[in-house]
Amino acid sequence: MLHKYEQNGLKIVLDVNSGTVHVVDQLTWDILDYYPKDVENVIEILKDKYQEYDIREAWSEVSELERQGLLYSDDVYMDKVLEDNREIHTKALCLNVAHDCNMRCGYCFAHTGDYHEGRKLMSFEVASRAIEFLLKSSGGRKRLEVDFFGGEPLMNFDVVKKTVHFAREREKEYGKRIGFTITTNGTFLDKETAEFINENMDNIVLSIDGRKQINDYMRRFSDGSGTYDDIMPKLKSFVAFRGNKSYYIRGTFTANNLDFCNDVMHLADEGFKEISIEPVAAEKGKAYALREEHLPRIFREYDKLAEKYIEYNENGKGFRYYHFLMDLDGGPCVYKRVSSCGSGVEYFAVTPDGDLYPCHQFVGRKEYLMGDVWKGVTNGKLQGEFSENTVYHKEKCRNCWAKFYCSGGCQANAAAFNNNLKEPYDIECKLQKKRIECAIMIKAYEKL
Repeated sequence: MLHKYEQNGLKIVLDVNSGTVHVVDQLTWDILDYYPKDVENVIEILKDKYQEYDIREAWSEVSELERQGLLYSDDVYMDKVLEDNREIHTKALCLNVAHDCNMRCGYCFAHTGDYHEGRKLMSFEVASRAIEFLLKSSGGRKRLEVDFFGGEPLMNFDVVKKTVHFAREREKEYGKRIGFTITTNGTFLDKETAEFINENMDNIVLSIDGRKQINDYMRRFSDGSGTYDDIMPKLKSFVAFRGNKSYYIRGTFTANNLDFCNDVMHLADEGFKEISIEPVAAEKGKAYALREEHLPRIFREYDKLAEKYIEYNENGKGFRYYHFLMDLDGGPCVYKRVSSCGSGVEYFAVTPDGDLYPCHQFVGRKEYLMGDVWKGVTNGKLQGEFSENTVYHKEKCRNCWAKFYCSGGCQANAAAFNNNLKEPYDIECKLQKKRIECAIMIKAYEKL
C-alpha cells in the first residue's frame, strides 16, 4: 500500500507497511500511477511527456525498490497481532487525585473537574492502594508510569507528595521504577510545588491555550475572570526553573480559534520549546465544536504551522510540536503502532473512590467501570474488548494508510461519538492524517 501526497514543494510517497518515505521527481510520481502495468504500456501512456529511455530507467528504479521491500511491501504484522495471546500486565495509571478544579474551562470534558460525580479529593489510602495495584499487576515490566491528574491535582498536593514518597519505597521491593507525570493548570505553582515537581516528576504538562484573548475566552476562574495573566508568568518561571528536564505546554483549539497556528507561535515566541495544541473533541451542538466544514481551514493552518516550524528551526528559534514528532527510522514496537494508548488493557484511570476506568476520559461512564484498586480488574469481558481493538480489528482502519501512525485513534472518542470502540471518530481521523502528512514532510525536508 502506498500513500502519495504533495506538500511544501515535495512529492512524497509513503510505503505504508515498511514505513519507508520517498521524495520523488515528477516522472517517478507519474509512473507510480500506473505501476505495475507492463512498462511498454506505461511508455505508450507517458510518451508525450517523457523520453522512452528516462521512463525505462525510472521504471527499473521503482522495480528495484519493490524487490528490496521498500515499495509495495507486504504487511508482516497482521497475522502476528491477530494471533497474539500475550499476558496482560498493567503499565500505567492516571490517578485522578482531585475531582475538583479552581477553573471553569468552557470545553472541559470532566464537567468542571467533578466528572458528574461530585467534588472530592483522593485519600492517601486510595492512592497508596493504587500504587500497590500497579506494582503487583505489572508482571515483568520494570518501568511503570503514573500521571497525577484531575480536575486540578495540585488541589490535593499533600496526597501527591505522600504518594510519590510511598511509591519510591515500595518500588525498591519490586525492583521497578515508576516515572511520574503531573498535569496542571499552573495556578498553584509556587516555590514549594515547583521544587517538589522538579525533583520528583519525570514530566509535567502545563495547560494554556495560547494568546491571551483566546485563552481567556475558554479558560476562566470560577468567578469568570480570565486566567492568562495569572498563569503565563508562573509557567514561564517554572519552565526556566525546570532547566533541561521534560515538560510540555498543552492547549486546546476550538471553532473559536481556527487560526490556532498563531497560538502555537505565540507560545514559541514566549520561549516555550515543547508545545502541543490539540483539537477539541466536543459534541456537535456545542458552539465551539469542530465541524466538517472547518476541516479545509484547519488543514491550511497545519500547513502554515509546518512551514513555520521549519522556518523557526532553520533560524535557530526551534521548538518541538508534539504532533510533528515522528521517528521514521525506528519508532515504537509493532504492538504500540497498532493498539493505540493501551487504555483498558495496560493503562487505567483511578477515581478518588478507587474505581478503575479504561482512561480518564471514560471516568463516570458506569458501563466502562472495570474494577477497583482493591480487587483489580473484575470486568474481564470489557478488558478483552479493549485488547482486541487494534487497527486490524477495525474495518475503517485495516486498509488505511495512516494506521501505523495513529494506531486506530482515541478509543474514548470512538465511544463518545459513535458508541462503538471499533468505529473511530471521523473528524479525528481526518485531522490525524493531516498532522501525519505534515510530520512526514518535515522529516523528509530535514533529510534533503
